Amino acid sequence: MAPEESKYTARFIETALDCSSAQHALSYPHPKQRWLIRKHLRSLLADYPSFSPSTDSFTHDDGTTVRLLRAVGDLRFPVGAVPLAIWLPENYPYAPPLVFVSVNPTSPRIHRAHPFVDPSSGLTTAAYLRNWAFPGCNLTGLVRSLAHIFALDHPFADCNFSVAGQIKASQPDLASRNEAMDRLAGMLHYDLAALTAETETETESLQIKREELRDREDIIASLVIGLEHECRSLTDKVTELKKQAEELEGWLMMRLRASGSPGTCNDDGDGGFEAADEESEMVIQNLAGDRAVEDVVCELGKAIEEEGEAVSFGAYMRQVRALSREQFWHRDSVLRLRGPAMLDYWHG
Repeated sequence: MAPEESKYTARFIETALDCSSAQHALSYPHPKQRWLIRKHLRSLLADYPSFSPSTDSFTHDDGTTVRLLRAVGDLRFPVGAVPLAIWLPENYPYAPPLVFVSVNPTSPRIHRAHPFVDPSSGLTTAAYLRNWAFPGCNLTGLVRSLAHIFALDHPFADCNFSVAGQIKASQPDLASRNEAMDRLAGMLHYDLAALTAETETETESLQIKREELRDREDIIASLVIGLEHECRSLTDKVTELKKQAEELEGWLMMRLRASGSPGTCNDDGDGGFEAADEESEMVIQNLAGDRAVEDVVCELGKAIEEEGEAVSFGAYMRQVRALSREQFWHRDSVLRLRGPAMLDYWHG
C-alpha cells in the first residue's frame, strides 16, 4: 500500500470510529473496543493491501439495523479472485466477524457443494470463525485461514481447482490447527456428498427393481388365477365324463339283461358283443383298434386347435405318426382276413 493511501486509510478509520453524528455514528460504544478495531484493521490492511475499509448499514436476521465497519477486498489465486466482505459486528472482537463471498449478477456462481460457503447468500464458515476466541484471533489470521481454504477449494464453480495441488499435505507443521480442521471438514463434506449421491442412486435402482417385482407379482397372481380356473374347468369335465361313462355302462348292462343271453357279459360290462368264431373275433378287435386310433387322432386335432399351448405341434406330429402306423397295421390285418371288400367300409 502506498504511503498516501495508507495515510488516507488510517484517517478514514479514525474518522469513522470517532464520528459522533447520529446519522453516521458506528455501533461500537466502548473506547477500548474501538482501539482494538483500529489495531486489527490496520494490521489487516498492512498485510493484505487489496482490502479497503468502508462503513455501511447492516441488517441482522431479527430485522435490527446497525452501522458497522467492514473490510472489502479480493483474495487472488491463479484460477480467479474471491471477493470478500468482512463485517465487524457490534461486539467485535469478542464475537467473530461476518464474512461473505460477494456475489453479483455478473460474477461466477458459487458451486452448491462447497463445504464452507453458502451458495445463496455467500456467508462463509470455517473452523477459525467457529473457534473464534479473543485475543488469540484477529482479522489477519482470519483472512490467512480463508486464503488457505479457498486455495484448497475455490468457491466459484467455473474455476479450475488445480491450485489445490500446490499445497503440500506432506508438511503438516505449516498448517495450523484450524487449517487442519478445515481440510478435514472439507474432505468429510465431499465424502458425505459422494456417499449420499451413491445412496440415492442405489435407492432409485432398488425402487425400480421393487416396481418390477410388483409387476411380476401381479403377472404371477394372474397366472395362478388362470390355472385355478382351468383346474376347476378340467375337474368339471372329468366329473361330466365319469357321469356319461356311468350312464353308458348302465345302458349297456340294461340291454344285455334284456337280450337274455347268459354268459355274454360280466359285472364290469366287458364282453357285450361275442364273435361267432376266432376269425370274426380278430376282425372285431382290429376294427375296434382302427376306430380307437381314429378317435385319438381326432381328439389330438381338437386339442391343438383349441388349446395350442397345451399340446405342442412337435408332440402332435410324433403321436400322429405312431398312431398312423398302428392304424395301418389294424387295417392291413382286416384286409387279409376279409379281403378288398372292406375298402368300401372305410371309404363309405
